[in-house]
Amino acid sequence: MTKTPAPRRHLATSPFKAPVVLPIEDFALGDRVSHDQYGLGTVIGVEDGIATLVDFGPGRVRVLSPYKGMTKL
Repeated sequence: MTKTPAPRRHLATSPFKAPVVLPIEDFALGDRVSHDQYGLGTVIGVEDGIATLVDFGPGRVRVLSPYKGMTKL
């Protein structure tokens, strides 16, 4: 059994740049979105800001937070 390593923190004295933390987008019902894998769609369900149900035409997909690959149009 292996242990997962502790998350690394950025030291102020480090010569390297701090990692960039991107903000998580908020989606509302009816928002038009673009997804890297599924294409264009419309948000048809939001549950406590955690999961979003998106209609991409041929099918519906549940996209979980942090919504990688999905942007609001």
